[in-house]
Amino acid sequence: MAEYILSCCSTADLTKEHFLSRDIHYVCFHYELDGKQYMDDLGESMAFKDFYQAMVDGADTKTSQVNVEEYAEYFEPFLKEGKDILHLTLSSGISGSINSARIAAEELSEKYPDRKLYIVDSLAASSGYGLLMDKLADLRDGGMGIDELRDWAEAHKRECNHWFFTSDLTFFIKGGRVSKAAGFIGGVMNICPLLNVDFEGKLIPRAKIRTKKKVILEIVKKMEELAEGGLDYSGKCYISNSACYEDARAVADLIEERFPRLNGKVVINDIGTTIGSHTGPGTVALFFWGKERED
Repeated sequence: MAEYILSCCSTADLTKEHFLSRDIHYVCFHYELDGKQYMDDLGESMAFKDFYQAMVDGADTKTSQVNVEEYAEYFEPFLKEGKDILHLTLSSGISGSINSARIAAEELSEKYPDRKLYIVDSLAASSGYGLLMDKLADLRDGGMGIDELRDWAEAHKRECNHWFFTSDLTFFIKGGRVSKAAGFIGGVMNICPLLNVDFEGKLIPRAKIRTKKKVILEIVKKMEELAEGGLDYSGKCYISNSACYEDARAVADLIEERFPRLNGKVVINDIGTTIGSHTGPGTVALFFWGKERED
């Protein structure tokens, strides 16, 4: 077993069992539901179906990142044990949590000068962040040291492709990401926006596609165009969804049909409460390894 800790945030949207099985440690973000505070703890405090139903029923949501003190309290026990740490944060294009992690690391470096505590911007989110962490766990288990693994993450993180669509614009309108006028027109015309995460780790709208059936075909087409090896892609594929499993399953079925050399079946996860607070229900996100993301 490696003599260092591989770490991320709960916003990597893997299951607790997956994190444990891969020996990946995580620190939890927070959210509020109608003013009551919860930990974004992979659905333990509140089942995802209950969380999304509360949003549908009109509950107000608010999220908060891990602060400096929380990062320090999370990191220090590992350092006390004599362990080095490689921690990847949620994309800086989505959250400022990397700044808190870096400040905590700087403060702890004075107390533990012989330890390594590396903070890396994943430029990733949800189960794309999780797919990156899973690959790093593979490399660690293959004997890669912490310095080499950090360098690999920095060099290859943009090859983790992220594509999203939503069939429900309600919470994009509520959060100000889509205007009320555009949202009304989109609803009438049955528009399903297709988005991706770009070179800087920001979520960017790419196309407005009419009907869910067509956007499902289009998101799979993006994987055909961009995946490493095209239809011969032999890596892992993750999907995350917010209370729309049937839509996620429809995407997964097409991928498993068109990519016969996949490394296992498509893994379908839930979009967690931090990211889900902003997307609401109805979002499907697809993640795979492929061409480096562009602006």
